[in-house]
Amino acid sequence: MTALGAAAPRRDADPKVRGTATYGVDVSLPGMIHGAILRSPVARGRIRRIDTSKAEAMPGVWAVITASDAPSHRTGLKIRDERVFAADLIAYEGEPIAAVAAQSREFARRAVAAIEVDIEEEQPVVDMDLALTDDAPLVHPEWESYEPVGDDFPRGGNVCAEMSSDPGGVEEAFAAADHVIEDEYRSQRQYQAYLEPKGVVAVYAGGRYTVHIAHQYPFRVRDRLAEALGISSSDVRVVGHHIGGGFGAKLDVSLEPYAALLARATGRPVKIVNERSEDLITCQCREDAVFRVRSAVSSDGRILGREIDVLINAGAAGTDGPYLASIAFILAGAPYRVGPTRVRCRSVYTNTAPTGAYRGVSGTHVIFALERHTDHIARTLDIDRREFRLKNLITDGDALLNGQELPDAGIFAKAFDAVEERAPWAERAREPYTGVGIAATVWLTNSQPGSVILKLNEDGGLGVITGATENGSGAVAMGVTQIAAEELRISPDQVVVSMPDTDTSPYDAGSQGSRTTHVVGRAVGKAATELRQKIYEIAATMLEAAVEDLELVDGGVTVKGSPGTKLTLAEIAAQATARGESLAATGTHATPQPKFDPTCASGLLFPTFPTPTYHVHLAEVRVDPVTGNVEVLRYVVAQEVGTVVNPLGVEGQVQGGVAQGLGYALWENLTIGEDGRYRQRNLESYRLPLATDVPRVETIILEHPDEGGPFGAKGVAEPPIVPVAAAIANAVSDAVGAPIDAIPITPQAVLEALGRSGR
Repeated sequence: MTALGAAAPRRDADPKVRGTATYGVDVSLPGMIHGAILRSPVARGRIRRIDTSKAEAMPGVWAVITASDAPSHRTGLKIRDERVFAADLIAYEGEPIAAVAAQSREFARRAVAAIEVDIEEEQPVVDMDLALTDDAPLVHPEWESYEPVGDDFPRGGNVCAEMSSDPGGVEEAFAAADHVIEDEYRSQRQYQAYLEPKGVVAVYAGGRYTVHIAHQYPFRVRDRLAEALGISSSDVRVVGHHIGGGFGAKLDVSLEPYAALLARATGRPVKIVNERSEDLITCQCREDAVFRVRSAVSSDGRILGREIDVLINAGAAGTDGPYLASIAFILAGAPYRVGPTRVRCRSVYTNTAPTGAYRGVSGTHVIFALERHTDHIARTLDIDRREFRLKNLITDGDALLNGQELPDAGIFAKAFDAVEERAPWAERAREPYTGVGIAATVWLTNSQPGSVILKLNEDGGLGVITGATENGSGAVAMGVTQIAAEELRISPDQVVVSMPDTDTSPYDAGSQGSRTTHVVGRAVGKAATELRQKIYEIAATMLEAAVEDLELVDGGVTVKGSPGTKLTLAEIAAQATARGESLAATGTHATPQPKFDPTCASGLLFPTFPTPTYHVHLAEVRVDPVTGNVEVLRYVVAQEVGTVVNPLGVEGQVQGGVAQGLGYALWENLTIGEDGRYRQRNLESYRLPLATDVPRVETIILEHPDEGGPFGAKGVAEPPIVPVAAAIANAVSDAVGAPIDAIPITPQAVLEALGRSGR
């Protein structure tokens, strides 16, 4: 029996298909009432007066709270720049001003509408370049008083965080160049568009808060909520439920502080669920960015040096921005060799909704820009675009700009070869208005810690207790489950993984960065080593054999060389129970950081790419010369995964990641007006791709087992989205005969490019 590599069904499939799974929005507790939040209708202004008397007098209203009823200190992930409620200065549209608890959701929303707020509106700071000018208003006039979380980092004025490197030799490289090629690329925001909007149920009893959520990182909610309320983390319990999608948007606190404060004010459980439009305008979506790059190139096709300047829009709060500012620096040295490279990336405050994590954090717009620039260099030198990439491709032992060596970067060449075998470059689309694009990236497997408790149940089944969450990727329902089954030589359907509960589950750093299967899987392996020893010790006395002569086979223990002598795990568990002995074990793992040069840059808060994986994408497209619409004809992915735990899981993540990447490249857009407000305010106007827009993704799985992973597995879920916009933009530019340097690629942009090219 082997569970590894099998296309085993998801352990959560049955309740989800039958509709019996309890998601966060499904939670209902006895005596529960409902909450709603009054949010700022403007992007910048000053609150002159708040009158809640009419709302408080309405039928069914239990409580109305404002800044005067909440802690006033600031909190944040890396910089403490957020308060629970706006008290004076409004920093973005949607910022909470007040909250209401009432007998029903309808009553709560009516009461919110009855609150009178007098706001003196001011001109918001929206454009990042303007935000950096000397005379720009400050989004946070008191920024100097904001405390960093941990070590401080370069920041100032409307610069939330700055990462910069200057290795020397850059000017000399440009002086020696035969060509200097310069570009600017722009990308817009992307909303995670999960099916289940954010929601929470909070209870206050016995001096403690219990919070029911569908969240990717329950332990962060516990700690961030405690910080916001000014209490100990031990006074907060977070109970996880099935998650209706997250993609990074459910990694930080959102509605939890408001539900908690209302629960304390009313003495009743309080439930808050966002309306879709409310969710869209306040979600920490992917940041918009401006990427400026200048390369020094020799006539024989070498990149002698490079200069990069990047602006990423943090919105009105830092959230992940200080970390994300490092991504451009990490990726700038791969997958192609470059000479000395100067990089500056600034996370910029604006009067817009705070941005944050989205699958493939920052990598999507960075690889889009770098790969579009690579195409431009190849065309300038009149070198075939694929040939140019292969000429400059990094290989085993090459290093990123941070000094981190990539001992297995030769996988890139294998990935290019695999794509070439499936879709030969020489046979690429040649019909009128068709084009082909190729793009590649290296990506990380998030290294943050994860823990498990393994418990052999009396029926021989295995309980896995962990704070890890199943956000829909299958990392727990397939990955962790099958690894645990493989360790104990049982069937995956005998493994039961608990829902996260911060009171009883060991710590886990959340479903992010493709880490769950890799990190939690390693924790499972460590716990299984201890548990197997305990199982063997019980079995040895029952079989009158030496521990070293025993082995696990098909759900039982046998004596090596005597397969007919066997005890089932159920028999062993029953014996342990009778003896009063525990058949449980714990395991914890955090991937060690690779060696790097800590002097390579300032503000490098995201310093390395642990457990890297290597990926190549190819896209073929057709553009309509009349409408400007883009049709994706073919999409090929070579995905390196370490070891496949479940092939259906890998292919599903590749298909899903590409689908989201296509939306980012071609359709999805959150346009911000001069007033700081989103122009798209619902899913219809936001323009998600439909099933008919997404082709079947041809997935080539490359296995290169990693000695640091569980059975060699690496991360899978994040990287499929990263190169998509680059591959599509390169293909569309090829089809129209002119560069496309902004995403999403709108029909208007296609028609304008066709006009420039004369096709």
